[in-house]
Amino acid sequence: MEKWFNVGKVVNTHGIKGEIRVISRTDFPEERYKVGNPIYFFQSDKAVPMQLTIKSHRVHKNFNLLTFEGYDNVNNIEFMKGGLLKVPESFLGELPENEYYFHEIIGCSVQTVDGEELGVITEILTPGANDVWVIKGKNKKELLIPYIEEVVMKVDVKEKIVIIEPMEGLLS
Repeated sequence: MEKWFNVGKVVNTHGIKGEIRVISRTDFPEERYKVGNPIYFFQSDKAVPMQLTIKSHRVHKNFNLLTFEGYDNVNNIEFMKGGLLKVPESFLGELPENEYYFHEIIGCSVQTVDGEELGVITEILTPGANDVWVIKGKNKKELLIPYIEEVVMKVDVKEKIVIIEPMEGLLS
């Protein structure tokens, strides 16, 4: 069964020439929304996604505006409001060393270099200079671990395990 990844949500139409307004959920909009690329449209009431081909892409006021081949009128795209744009796992590219997709990190168990089990990564925050991994501890307490070299010693996405060297005060 194909695994799908959300790259955007259709929030509205834009103008009369078939553009849709998308809130993007991808770190690679220039790649995902490249002219000629296929993308899949999902509606909550339909079991099978609709394959679309991107005809144009531009950014306007923090939205990605897209048109699709064969859809050149606002009346043809009205049904897309509220739908999701997704790509299959096979579309995901290789990342540089020590970079990971969120879905690879979320669900990993975390332990210290001394072997102490800390919990499981449930969320990734992206506040600025580095990501912060949210760990749900055994006592339901949340731990925030910065994704920096000094703290994260090893990431094994195949085994779903992360080894950290906690900085002073990090676990208290």
